[in-house]
Amino acid sequence: QVQVVESGGGLVQAGGSLRLSCAGSGSIFGINTMGWYRQAPGKQRELVASITRFGRTNYADSVKGRFTISRDNARNMLYLQMTSLKFEDTGVYYCNADPPTITKWGQGTQVTVSS
Repeated sequence: QVQVVESGGGLVQAGGSLRLSCAGSGSIFGINTMGWYRQAPGKQRELVASITRFGRTNYADSVKGRFTISRDNARNMLYLQMTSLKFEDTGVYYCNADPPTITKWGQGTQVTVSS
């Protein structure tokens, strides 16, 4: 069973950058599409970026052009490079499959963008 651990969040000023990492304890190579999800305070969790095992990417309109998702199948790693961060990017970021078939969500990593 795949388990994931997210890291890399923090406090950053608007316009800044962060790189999030997701380590899979099992093999994520077998999962076709992996994604990064975000849950802002008082809102539902939403998918912000996804990537297939062959590198095809998709982004929510709100992050397009600012976020870049990547994966390293050999190392069971998923990444999210975030640039030009905005206040509305604040939230807890999680990784999971797309759709989210990994039953046990990780603890997430908090991203706080100060305006």
